[in-house]
Amino acid sequence: MARSLFGTDGVRGVAGEKLTADLAVSLGRAVTNLSAAPAPRVLIIRDTRESGEMLQAALAAGVSSAGGEAVLGGVLPTPAAPLAMLREGFDLAAVISASHNPYRDNGIKFFGPDGDKLSDAAEEAVERELAAPGRTSGAIGRVRRAPGMLEGYLEALETRFAGLDLRGMRVVLDCANGATFESAPAIFRRLGATVTVLADAPDGRNINDGCGSTHPELLSERLRDGGFDVGFAFDGDGDRLIAVDRDGRVADGDELVALAAVHLRDTGRLPGNGVAMTVMTNFAFHQAMREAGIAVATTKVGDRYVLGGLREHGYTLGGEQSGHIIELGFAPSGDGVAAALLTLEALGGRDLATSRVFDKLPQQLINVPVRGAAATVVATEPVQAAVARVTGRLAASGRVLVRPSGTEPLVRVMAEAPSAQQATAACEHIAEAVRAAA
Repeated sequence: MARSLFGTDGVRGVAGEKLTADLAVSLGRAVTNLSAAPAPRVLIIRDTRESGEMLQAALAAGVSSAGGEAVLGGVLPTPAAPLAMLREGFDLAAVISASHNPYRDNGIKFFGPDGDKLSDAAEEAVERELAAPGRTSGAIGRVRRAPGMLEGYLEALETRFAGLDLRGMRVVLDCANGATFESAPAIFRRLGATVTVLADAPDGRNINDGCGSTHPELLSERLRDGGFDVGFAFDGDGDRLIAVDRDGRVADGDELVALAAVHLRDTGRLPGNGVAMTVMTNFAFHQAMREAGIAVATTKVGDRYVLGGLREHGYTLGGEQSGHIIELGFAPSGDGVAAALLTLEALGGRDLATSRVFDKLPQQLINVPVRGAAATVVATEPVQAAVARVTGRLAASGRVLVRPSGTEPLVRVMAEAPSAQQATAACEHIAEAVRAAA
């Protein structure tokens, strides 16, 4: 059975339209019914979107109507969920967030008892449960609030980075008016940094609005003004990171994983001497890792696929160009705050502006809106022919990647080439074919 409701990162859509309270109730009931635990304890956390409280209440109602215990953890970054599960023994966790999307969107993603996001097979089982006639155990569960979840997350970070001394470091944090607005400044200050915070006043609608990891220009401008050592921007749910050096230059997930990989290898903490990265990873990253003697496993786009690659190969470090970075030495999830601290640990007092591991091949990405199924558009003969033409022109000097988005009605067209002009021309040629086929 192919999934029709779940995308790359859970169930996502416009709140109140696709993602309704009724659907949240049904999802809560379905995952509770499918749990192996007789009365599962389900942790629910959320980001700062105005629809979050509605969906939280509905999801909790679904859990309790199936005999489970819904535990409300409040506003927390996504990675706090698997950490809390492993720490406190929850049977399931749900995160209500649409990550980097605008406030009107929201989403629900689930974590299993092992702290990992649900597998494709598990999500298919949830969809079958939703399609079946309603069933209930007859038991009524409960809903309760769980104090101290934020402190538990901060303590986990403090333990992992206990040797990191940030005294004298001047850091700017862009919290995207999202889930990190309390936790990120708190842990950096505990470790001794002097912290300036941007976008830390969420009002339910300003999440990701001209700020955060998808809009690094705000942070870049502040760094270029001078007086700071480094800056970090998180996305709305706090599971991804973009760094900015003192000159205002953006360092993406590829660069940060490369920096961390060399550091962890040099300190004997890179099991398997390899990393897992997605098909979007820059070609120059692969060249740099080969020169460093570090293997690279390639996965589909999505941090749960990166996690699967880590499990398969016995690695502990991986990520995505977009800034999802997983270090299994800390948590089985992308964590923007932990990745920022890992970056500073890897730098060891050096300047990010002068410490890059490789120079990226120029890359262009065009997101092409489509009306129908994005995967169907990608498979059309005109699009495939355009891809073949561009691939032939680039030969071994670059590459193209065309894929349907797992979260939005888009086809993502990416090209890498020796020059930015070549990359843009390659992208535009394929994008035109996609627009015509759409």
